[in-house]
Amino acid sequence: MESEYLKYIQEVDSTELYNLMTQYGDDVWRYAYAITKNHEQSKDIAQEVFIKVHLKLSTFRGQSSFKTWLFSITRNIALNELRSSYFRRMLLFENVRSTQTTQSAEVTYMGNQAAADLREIIMSLSRKLREVLILNLEHDLTIQEMAGLLEISEGTVKSRLNRARKEVQKRWEAAR
Repeated sequence: MESEYLKYIQEVDSTELYNLMTQYGDDVWRYAYAITKNHEQSKDIAQEVFIKVHLKLSTFRGQSSFKTWLFSITRNIALNELRSSYFRRMLLFENVRSTQTTQSAEVTYMGNQAAADLREIIMSLSRKLREVLILNLEHDLTIQEMAGLLEISEGTVKSRLNRARKEVQKRWEAAR
C-alpha cells in the first residue's frame, strides 16, 4: 500500500514539473539568455532552475508572483554561472522569422536583418540595462516586479529602463 502511494506522489510530482516547464520554460530560457548571452548555457541554466524549483516548490511563500520567484531563481543561477571560472562567453544570435508568408524575399530579409540588428544592440548593452529591458519587453514584468526580482528600488528600475531605451535608440540611429 505504501509503495503505491509513493508511486502516486512521484507521478503527481512529474506531472507538476512537466506543467511548469511547459508553461514557463521559454521564459526562463530567454531570461537566462538575456543574462548570459549564450544559448547552450541558457539551456543548462533552465534545466537547473526547474530541478531546483521542483525540489523547493514547497518553500514558495507567495510573497511575489510565481513567475517573479522563478525569475529570481533563474537570475541567481545565471549570475553564479557568469562568476564561475569555466564559463566562456559566446555571442550567438537567433534568427527572427517573419510570420507573414506573402512578403517578398527582400522584404523578409530586410525585416529579419533589422530584427537581428536590434537584438544585437540590445544584447550589447551592459547586463544591468539589458536585464531590465528584456524583463520589460519580453516578459512583461512590472516596475514593481522587476524591483523585487533584482532587489533594487523601483526608481532604479525606472532609471535603468529609461537609460536602456535611450541607448538602444541612439545605437539604432547611429547604425542607420
